[in-house]
Amino acid sequence: SSRQVCGLYPFVIGSGAPNIGVPVGRHLDTGERVCCDPISWFQRAALISNPSAFVEAIPGIGKSTLVTRMLIGVQAYGAIPVVLGDIRPDYVDTIAALDGQVIRLGGGTGYLNPLDQGEALAAAARLTGAVRTEVLTDARARRRLRVMTLVQLSRGSRPSDRETNIVDRALEVLDERVPGTPVLEDLLEVIRSAPETVRAVALDRGDQQRYLQIVEDLEATLLGLVTGARFGDLFNRPTTCPMTLDSPVVFDVSQLRTSEEALQAAVLATSWSYGYGNIAAAQILADEGLRPRKPYFIVTDEIHRVLRAGGGGMVEVIDQATRLNRTDGTANVQITHTMSDLEALPNEEDRKKAIGFVERAGMVICGGLPEREMDMLTRVVHLSDVERARLTSWSAPAAWNRATGRQEPPPGRGKFLIKVGTRPGVPITLTLSEAEKAELTNSNHRWLDLGGRPA
Repeated sequence: SSRQVCGLYPFVIGSGAPNIGVPVGRHLDTGERVCCDPISWFQRAALISNPSAFVEAIPGIGKSTLVTRMLIGVQAYGAIPVVLGDIRPDYVDTIAALDGQVIRLGGGTGYLNPLDQGEALAAAARLTGAVRTEVLTDARARRRLRVMTLVQLSRGSRPSDRETNIVDRALEVLDERVPGTPVLEDLLEVIRSAPETVRAVALDRGDQQRYLQIVEDLEATLLGLVTGARFGDLFNRPTTCPMTLDSPVVFDVSQLRTSEEALQAAVLATSWSYGYGNIAAAQILADEGLRPRKPYFIVTDEIHRVLRAGGGGMVEVIDQATRLNRTDGTANVQITHTMSDLEALPNEEDRKKAIGFVERAGMVICGGLPEREMDMLTRVVHLSDVERARLTSWSAPAAWNRATGRQEPPPGRGKFLIKVGTRPGVPITLTLSEAEKAELTNSNHRWLDLGGRPA
């Protein structure tokens, strides 16, 4: 009929190649140029409902290379790229080439104070009334979240509601006692000094000995953070390099040892909260006409490292750390390996919340994934049989070339499927320009070039 022709309509594979945004490659079926980035597809093309992307694929496929391409493109369009935690590193050379700020953390090269409220205090000084209150309330909530996240990651279990209340009230006392920006050691001293307002939320019933017993575990955890027994002194010094808001930024955490998973998670989570807090303050100033508005392109990579740390509950931490009250002018890209990273969380509540990261994304970009991932993925992303077959074929391992005596690039390298809702996906192949291969991908943690040599 004119409504349906079996095998031809509805189409099993998307044929139109969107031509708005950053050029990311060629359509695998038609050879057309494909352009894609969350900002352009939301703002200019109206193809997605919110400016965000969730990217997943097995290692070695080129996830960070694809995101780097978008990052370069949106910067040319006037957006400010912000990479909140680069472990390998994948983005440092690119941000440096864009004359951006490289903030190095760990390895004795840089420190990030979790009590540092960043640009929020300076922004609040320029504001009045309810807007000023909004900025300060958000900044204080993020500060408390950073402290409690470090407590949780240090212990491997969630802090109690009572401990959260104690820290919250102690931070208020700290603001009154310490001029400037305090550090964790100052917070520990406030709790040890047992001010009446802190004792009130500790519910010590007027018994000093009971108070000491109540805060003993919290005191021990904070002492470990202060003395460096758990995470070194990374979080107990003033912030070495405050974040700029007018140029590209990357937090380089590649100095951290890969074996220190809890420390990596702590640095990533703290960087996310600190970075988003600064951006939140900048957006409110722009709303009030006190600074030019520029969109931010925020990359949060390696989210699985934070999800699986801390003994559960880290999904809520990520959600709070990366939340913006005013989302106008911000695009977010989250990156992980597979759906198994989300499904492997210890309780059902966390799993549902983690799946929500994918469900809420404006677009989902998938590279090669093993067959066992398909059932989990299709519960969230509509895939045709052809699309499923493509994704699994792209996960095949690299072959050995007997003629050259070298390993060929994996068949899925540079190949991705861009999905928006239930629409047919757009399959692309990304090839690097000579400039990208020569200048921005010279790490064996990134792509190998087409000939299989380390780029």
